[in-house]
Amino acid sequence: MTQDEAFTILKTGANVFLTGEPGSGKTYLVNQYVAWLRGHGIAPAITASTGIAATHIGGMTIHSWIGIGIKTELTKEDLRRIKDNRRVVKRITNSHVLIIDEISMLSARTFAMVDAVCHAVRGSQKPFGGLQIVLVGDFFQLPPVVRHDDEPDARLGFGNESGNENAQFAYASPTWTTLDPTVCYLSEQHRQEDAVFLEILSAFRAGVLSEPHVKYLSERRVQIMPEHDGITRLFSHNADVHRLNECELAKLSGETHVFDMEGRGNQKFVEQLKRGCLSPETLDLKIGAKVMFTKNSMEGKFVNGTTGTVAGFHKHDGFPIVETLTGKRITAEPTDWSVEHEFKVLASIRQIPLRLAWAITVHKSQGMSLDAAVIDLAQAFEYGQGYVAISRVRTLAGLHLTGLNDRALQVHPDILAKDADFRTQSAEAMEKFHNMEIHGVNRAQETFIVNCGGSIEISTAPHVAAISKPNTYAETRVLAKSGKTVKEIAAARTLTEGTIISHLEKLRLRGELSSDDVANLVIGQETAIEKIHVAMKSIGAGSMKPIFEYFEGRISYDLIRLARLLFEK
Repeated sequence: MTQDEAFTILKTGANVFLTGEPGSGKTYLVNQYVAWLRGHGIAPAITASTGIAATHIGGMTIHSWIGIGIKTELTKEDLRRIKDNRRVVKRITNSHVLIIDEISMLSARTFAMVDAVCHAVRGSQKPFGGLQIVLVGDFFQLPPVVRHDDEPDARLGFGNESGNENAQFAYASPTWTTLDPTVCYLSEQHRQEDAVFLEILSAFRAGVLSEPHVKYLSERRVQIMPEHDGITRLFSHNADVHRLNECELAKLSGETHVFDMEGRGNQKFVEQLKRGCLSPETLDLKIGAKVMFTKNSMEGKFVNGTTGTVAGFHKHDGFPIVETLTGKRITAEPTDWSVEHEFKVLASIRQIPLRLAWAITVHKSQGMSLDAAVIDLAQAFEYGQGYVAISRVRTLAGLHLTGLNDRALQVHPDILAKDADFRTQSAEAMEKFHNMEIHGVNRAQETFIVNCGGSIEISTAPHVAAISKPNTYAETRVLAKSGKTVKEIAAARTLTEGTIISHLEKLRLRGELSSDDVANLVIGQETAIEKIHVAMKSIGAGSMKPIFEYFEGRISYDLIRLARLLFEK
């Protein structure tokens, strides 16, 4: 199934399981869908099974969202307490769409608990209380960690309801069967650039690695690589990663530059963000340090997993300058990670989007796209760990194996069988939607928007071009009032930041945005804004060029334009 086909299905309000191989565009499509929902005034609940995944997507863990915390069992008393928690109740009752990312790492038991809480809070017997459920992930990735309670009599019976001790995956829960999500199995490949490597990964995934495939992998076996030739090493265990990174940093001469993380908002969510962020709370860097970007650049300068070396530090603000493997130099400026709900930012952290990258764990590499990696899978201990690690790399030439065991080449046997089912279900879903009349699909999408309390743009295809210009301001206004930054609005709308700022200037002139709305757009940049305002009081705000020259080009015209909007309040 293509991204466009899956997007069409999502917009009808169907419950969906969105899956596909690494690099098939799952995260991209989810971001598209979230932007579409927000453009119609619908605030989706964005969650994930782990803190790292939640931080990546700007949401919270599903455990926090439904108010169960670290519980592995759910009693009647627990449900009563959750229903008395006004914040959780408001969160669940006000939502219409619930997105759960990295579903492979959510156990069947927890999946059933989410359903039970939604039932209880929303007072509906529909699956998950009538929410649209969007499950995202790939069951070939790392499996959930299942813990067993010592007091089974206290629980409501969620988890291994079938009596099958291997029923750890979310799809094995009767809750999944009741939900019966439409499977959208993305078939396009956007990451790997090597046809042979892509064939190996597909065979790996299907459990049919042939002798030629194994030979290709064997040819990537290397001896221990001193200094790793600047290539990131993937380990199975945190201790190995920490030891290597600290050791290599200590070898470098020169001054250590320290960057401390800042947090604001709800302290509980700030702590969640800190735990899930791949950039450390305190980042120590030196010139020559091997580093990795930990977030995608809104401007496309780098992606999560881009590696390079610290070449220096900016003479004015002290930010690290990273030279990538391609020779490109990028100034790594602080960026924000946030938890959002109902168009509001509940908490945020701010840090340089880097981490030391002589080594990283296989777990934390999930979701990354690496140019090259040295991988030691001699101690791989989970099904799928080898597949996850190897599929992080874009090409076979970028793969360097220093250790490999039989377990690393195995994928979970239950997943192999289930994957065939998912592919069949996806093909059936695609055929069903292809057979629908276009007006039927449009009607379903409009009905879904209305049921969610959103706003519909009433139009027919021939008039779309005619109404697109006025509506573009409305879409920007909705996103601006949701608390999004300019970068996030530009990314959601696939427009430049300059275009978005032009929209904001027009909306401010019309009185459709308040000064508070504009202030929310520049959270995290208050210090720079204050400096610009001081300069404007001295030089004047009529022309931007004198302000730009005053700061010797260190502050962009776009930021000056935003500052001027606030200055004129």
